Amino acid sequence: MLQDLWNNNRMVAMLIAILIVVVPFLIYYVIEAKKKHPKGLISAALSNMGERFGYYIMNAVLLLFLCSKFGISDDIAGWIYAVFYFLIYVLSLPGGMVADKLQNFKGTIMAGLLVMATGYVILSLPVFGGSPGAVPIWVLVLTCFALVLIAAGNGLFKGNLQAIVGQMYDNYEAEAAKNGDEALAIAKSRRDSGFQIFYVFINIGGVIAPFVAPLLRSAMLKLDGFIYNADLPRLCHGFLNNTLQGDDMQNLTTLANNSLDGYQMGDMATFCTNYLESFNTGVHYSFIASALAMIASFLIFVATRKVYPNPVKKVKAAETVSKEEVAADSKEIKQRLYALFAVLGVAVFFWFSFHQNGQSLSVFARDFCDTNAIAPEIWQCINPFFVIVLTPIIMILFGALAKKGKEISTPKKIAFGMFIAACAYIFLMAISVSNGYPSGETFKSLPEAMKVSMKAGPWVLIVTYFFLTVAELFISPLGLSFVSKIAPQHLQGICQGLWLCATAIGNLFIALGVTMLNSFPQQWQCWAVFAGFCLISMAVMLGMLKWLERVTK
Repeated sequence: MLQDLWNNNRMVAMLIAILIVVVPFLIYYVIEAKKKHPKGLISAALSNMGERFGYYIMNAVLLLFLCSKFGISDDIAGWIYAVFYFLIYVLSLPGGMVADKLQNFKGTIMAGLLVMATGYVILSLPVFGGSPGAVPIWVLVLTCFALVLIAAGNGLFKGNLQAIVGQMYDNYEAEAAKNGDEALAIAKSRRDSGFQIFYVFINIGGVIAPFVAPLLRSAMLKLDGFIYNADLPRLCHGFLNNTLQGDDMQNLTTLANNSLDGYQMGDMATFCTNYLESFNTGVHYSFIASALAMIASFLIFVATRKVYPNPVKKVKAAETVSKEEVAADSKEIKQRLYALFAVLGVAVFFWFSFHQNGQSLSVFARDFCDTNAIAPEIWQCINPFFVIVLTPIIMILFGALAKKGKEISTPKKIAFGMFIAACAYIFLMAISVSNGYPSGETFKSLPEAMKVSMKAGPWVLIVTYFFLTVAELFISPLGLSFVSKIAPQHLQGICQGLWLCATAIGNLFIALGVTMLNSFPQQWQCWAVFAGFCLISMAVMLGMLKWLERVTK
């Protein structure tokens, strides 16, 4: 009986176990922020956490949802996902320009949250229609429109909230400077850890969010008399569209019979239509939670907006300032911007490799890993879980080195991060070679029994996400801190937007991961591409290291 209970509730049990581990860390971060960091850091982090919770509910299932609802290929869904992910970040640049122009960061942030909530409400509508298995094209257009709204709202929100956090530390350091050089040095040393705490709260939302859609989807399937199976949507669409090949028909019959939990089979066409609608309706309902999360984030921000700093007003240069001083200031700003763009170029390749969690790694989890008990989307929670658990270790390590006078510069940390990211893909290369994995398309066409025998255990995903998370902690929060250090005062919003633009460019090409996974003759070749990009980026970063360290002093 206990075994049956465990089998039926593995996702719930996994969520509870994660929360038991995460809550003490959350308390630690709150205490740390209250003792050593500017007032307003926690409220800003909570507002960001709510928005990220809603976003990650959708993000965890987006690619697989597009495939399961519309019957489109992994490649097409991957490119829709990639363009959306590109817009999510690139629109942060005009969002930052709007806030800088209006000098109204708070109003821009609140508007962004409301626009995102509208997009999630549209996504939550379970519209199907059309002939069996053929959702009308206008429904796909409506879905893409909702994604554009979410991207536009995110552009108004994300970079501007990060700019406010950077301004908090500018003010915090200015106050500390009044108490002498030692106090100023201590205040400056806390900026990196402050952005790490801010980043952790993003991941507290992210660690819970991937459970929402799969749990609702499984509940909806059970209500309609079905059991979840990750392979059935593709096979159901293939049957309804008369495109099944090879052993697919036999695989469909086997899996359909195994997925019944009270549903009377009848003819296969009716089964496929009903299974697809039930499968996708639960996901639609999960987007209601995303909309509610945006509203919660909005209310938190409105309630605490008075603690956030207002933008620094531009001050005209006094008449006593010499031309030489103006030229020196201009030269310094140019050097800072050159350094910023150099790091942005490296960041592009990191995000191209890292954001495979929603692309090739999701497809790998669905097709090549045993995820029947726990849905493939769920495993994306491992990344934010590791962020929460490993951040204190990274902070303690960096703090101990600083106390010994061996502080690692932010550019050097980013270079180390690229090497660690490469290790994740070298590990996947080894797994693919040892298991003899062919391309994704070849693997899908194999008999079901053979596929089951070749699938890897979930531990492969855990190890991969461990490496990627450590790399992320060396790059992402410290990249935000780097931008806040190097950005001129009057360009804070735009510079944070540029950092997000670099992320956007990397994200635009992430769909290549799915294409490579499905089309390269051997799977290890796909992972070798990502490992190569990471190692080359590390080498470039190390080559620029002395210059970057000099500019950021």
